[in-house]
Amino acid sequence: MSLVLKNIQLDEEEVVNSFLEWAKVNAPSGREKNIAEMLENELTGMGFFIQFDEANVNFKGEIGNLIAYWEGTDSSIPPLFFSTHMDTVLPTEGLKPVIKDGVIYSDGTTILGADDRAALTAYLEAIRYVQENDIPSGPIELILTVNEQQALQGSRYLDYSKVKSDFGYVFDSSGDVGQIILQGPYSSKFHLEVIGKSSHIGLNPEEGIYAFEIAADIIKNVKVGKIDEETLVNVGLIHGGELSSIIPGSVKMTGEVRCFNKAGLDEQLDLIFSAASRAAEEHGGKVVNKIDKKYSGFQVDKGHQLAKIALDAAEQIQVHPWLTRTLGGADTNNLNENNLTCITLGNGFRNIHTFQEHISIKNLVNTARYTVSLIQSWYNLHKND
Repeated sequence: MSLVLKNIQLDEEEVVNSFLEWAKVNAPSGREKNIAEMLENELTGMGFFIQFDEANVNFKGEIGNLIAYWEGTDSSIPPLFFSTHMDTVLPTEGLKPVIKDGVIYSDGTTILGADDRAALTAYLEAIRYVQENDIPSGPIELILTVNEQQALQGSRYLDYSKVKSDFGYVFDSSGDVGQIILQGPYSSKFHLEVIGKSSHIGLNPEEGIYAFEIAADIIKNVKVGKIDEETLVNVGLIHGGELSSIIPGSVKMTGEVRCFNKAGLDEQLDLIFSAASRAAEEHGGKVVNKIDKKYSGFQVDKGHQLAKIALDAAEQIQVHPWLTRTLGGADTNNLNENNLTCITLGNGFRNIHTFQEHISIKNLVNTARYTVSLIQSWYNLHKND
């Protein structure tokens, strides 16, 4: 493609200050009303048409997803969307940012919220830059989801009839700016209820069937961790027991399988359930299985226009791009499943979901510059067509 684009130089101080303001807005999952209303005001002032859906009624959240649409300077160009989530995994109330050696941290008493206020800031600053510098642009749509940190529920229940775009980008990965993720996993949660028989250790221990022992055998016989380059398995929760004097008659186990292909996912689930059944039978117990689908996988070909534009747009701002895939989930999974073709891009946050979370100023500013470059590249490709 190698289009000659306008030099993109955003004001670093403005981008950082904008990020710090958005990061301080306290909006953990399910409590996004405050930030959503702030964004509604901000985006309305930038010329966007705003809609909210009612996704929140499915999980008792305060407010639904925000869908914002700006006509750009040339409505003949197909619209392009950018998506991120408004929620943070933990509160950012009382956030005290610390900048050291070009990296932004919290003071260690809260998360920073770079996941994903970094993308939110970048989108706003990039679009503002496009508008203020009279850069030609097609229509731009923002899909800002709620409750992403809770199993991608916002995008799962998004009212897709409100979205006008067919193609877009999601900045939501810990890779440096330039990371281009073309494939994401299928994921399912599995539940095992191990049923033994409760009995009192002092009165009738011989009548008990020790559910913990069955669970232990299941753990021993199920391969966990990285199974191969395609597959991950984890058992993350185990609950059971009543009293120290009672042989536990029930244990509940919850885990997750992720795999780049559906057949591999199903194979692992079958292996887990078979191992659980064998272990239960050997001890005279039984097991009840349940599967909850989390999200479907996606794969976008490296020859797709989104991938080509992502590569070219990165090179235009002198950022090294690389193509990869991830076993991490993002709204990208649900959006693709609902026929909104998109890819995930890295924006460089680190140690997310911890009080050690941080992001470099370089990655923060480059995310905004990259967004401008993507808008320009998209426009130029379709204008030339």
